[in-house]
Amino acid sequence: MTQQNELHAAVTVSPPSAGEPSGSAWQPLRQRVFRMLWIATVVSNIGSWMSDIGVNWTMLSLSADPLAVALVQAASSLPMFLFVLPAGVLADIVERRKILLFSQVWTFCAAAGLALLSFTGNVTPEVLLAATFLLSTGAALSSPAFQAIVPDLVEKQELSPAIALNSLGINISRAIGPALGGLILSFAGPWMVFMLNALSVLGVGYVLHRWKPQTTLQRLPPEHFFTAIRGGLRYVHAAPVLRNVLARTVAFFLFGSAGWAMLPLVARRELGLGPGGYGIMLACIGLGAICGAVVLPTLRKRLNADQMMVSASLLFALTMLALAFVRHFWLLNLFEFFTGFAWIAVLSTLNVGAQRSAARWVKARALAVYLTVFFGSMTLGSALWGKLASTYGISWSLCAATVGMLLGAATVLRWRLEKDAALNLDLIGPPDGLVEMTVAHERGPVLVSCEYQIELQEAQHFMLAIQEMRRVRRRTGAMGWAVYEDIRQPGVFVETWLMGSWIEHLRQHERHTVNDRLIQERVLAFHRGGVSPVMRYLIAPGER
Repeated sequence: MTQQNELHAAVTVSPPSAGEPSGSAWQPLRQRVFRMLWIATVVSNIGSWMSDIGVNWTMLSLSADPLAVALVQAASSLPMFLFVLPAGVLADIVERRKILLFSQVWTFCAAAGLALLSFTGNVTPEVLLAATFLLSTGAALSSPAFQAIVPDLVEKQELSPAIALNSLGINISRAIGPALGGLILSFAGPWMVFMLNALSVLGVGYVLHRWKPQTTLQRLPPEHFFTAIRGGLRYVHAAPVLRNVLARTVAFFLFGSAGWAMLPLVARRELGLGPGGYGIMLACIGLGAICGAVVLPTLRKRLNADQMMVSASLLFALTMLALAFVRHFWLLNLFEFFTGFAWIAVLSTLNVGAQRSAARWVKARALAVYLTVFFGSMTLGSALWGKLASTYGISWSLCAATVGMLLGAATVLRWRLEKDAALNLDLIGPPDGLVEMTVAHERGPVLVSCEYQIELQEAQHFMLAIQEMRRVRRRTGAMGWAVYEDIRQPGVFVETWLMGSWIEHLRQHERHTVNDRLIQERVLAFHRGGVSPVMRYLIAPGER
C-alpha cells in the first residue's frame, strides 16, 4: 500500500472539539490557500496511489518470493519509523513551509529517478526497494508539518471541517488512484505511472512556494533539536492516555499489516489478476474507506472509542480470513470493501485519541511518536508475515495474523481509550504576576521546590493527590520529581522537581494546560499555611 497516503490519513481524521463551532462542511474551501493546497494534495495522492500499483506490480514481475513482495511494504513503513519523530520535532521548532518545500523536492527527485530507471530497464528488486524507501522518506519528512499548518490556513471555527475535508481527499484519491494506475500500467508500463507520480508533486510545491504564512512572535527562543526530542518523549512517558493509544496501535497494526502485505500476492498468484484487476481491488478498499468516513460520525454517537476499536478489529480479522480462503474475484472485493471500512475506523479512532491526549505545544511531536509506533508495527509485521508466507504459505500466514488480531482486540481490557473524555489540554500560559528573574537562559540544572503545610489527618489523601503532580511536572519538562516529609515538622511536605536549565523552567510555565491547573488546584486545596506554598529555585553555580 502507499504508506505516505496512509500517514496523511492517520493524522487528518479528527472530530470537532467540545464547544467549537463546526461550520459548514465545505466552508474551509472558501479560503484560497487551503482550497489550492487541498486540490493539489488530492492530485498528488492520486499519483502516489498510482505509483504504489507500479511498485507492487514491478516487484511481482521481478520476484515470486512472498518475502520480497512483503518487503515493499516494509520499505515503505521503515522511513516512517525512523524519521517521523525527528520531522515532528522540526515541525515544532523550524518554519514548516521550508520543511514542506524540501520534502516535495525530495519526493520529485526520487519519483523521477525511479521513472528514468524503469524506462531504461535498470530496475532490480534492490533498486525498487531503495526507491520505495526514498519516496516514503519524503512523506515522513512532510507529514507532521502538513498536519500542523492546517490551523494556519483556516479560521478557528473552520478547523474541524478542514480536517474532515483532508480525510475525504485522502479517500477520494484512494478510490481513483489504484484503478487509474492499473489502467495506465496495462497500456504504458510502470515507468509512466512513476513519472506521473513525480509530476503530481509539482502542484503541491507550487502552492507552498506561493504561500506566505504569517510570522508569529515567540517570547522564548526555540528549543534545540535534541532537547525537543527529549521533551516530546518525556511528555509521552508521562501521558497515560497517550500510552494507551500507543499500546492499542501496536496491538492492531502488527497483525493488520498482514492484510496489506499479502494482498498483491493473492491478486497475482492466487487469482491470476493483471494490474487492472489489482487496481480494482485497491479501489474497492478505497470506496469502503470513503463510506466509512461518511458513516463514522453516526457510529460515534452509538459506540465509544473502545467499542469502535473492537468492532473494527473483528471486522478486519474477518476480511483477512476471507483473503486467505476466498478465491472468487467479486466476492473477495466485497470483503475488501469492508477492509477499507474497518481500516479508516481504526485510523480515525486512534488518531482522535492521540490528538486529544497531546497538548498543543507538543502536538506535532506526540503525533510523530504515534506515527513512529504505527509504522514501526507495520514494518515489523510486514517482514514477519512475508517470512511466514514464504515458509508456510500465504493462507497460513493470514490465519496466524487473524488469530493475533483477535487476541489484540482483547487489549481493551487493559488499555482503554475512553479515559481521554474529560481531558482539557488548552494552554493557559504563565500564571498572572509571575516574576521573571534575570538569569542566563542556559544556566542549570534548576531544582524547584514547593513547600506545603498539610493537616496530619489529610496527609494520606494529599499523597494520593500529589502523585498526579508528578505526571504534570514530567509532561512539561521535568527531568526528575520527588516529594518529601519534614520529620521535624509533621505535616510539612516539600515537592521538588529538576529542570535541565533556566529556559526549560520558563518554558514549563507556558506549557500548563487547563487539565494541569485542575490537578494543581486539587493539591493546593490541602494546603493550610494561610498563604501560598513557599517556592524556592536552586540553580547550579555558574556565570550569572
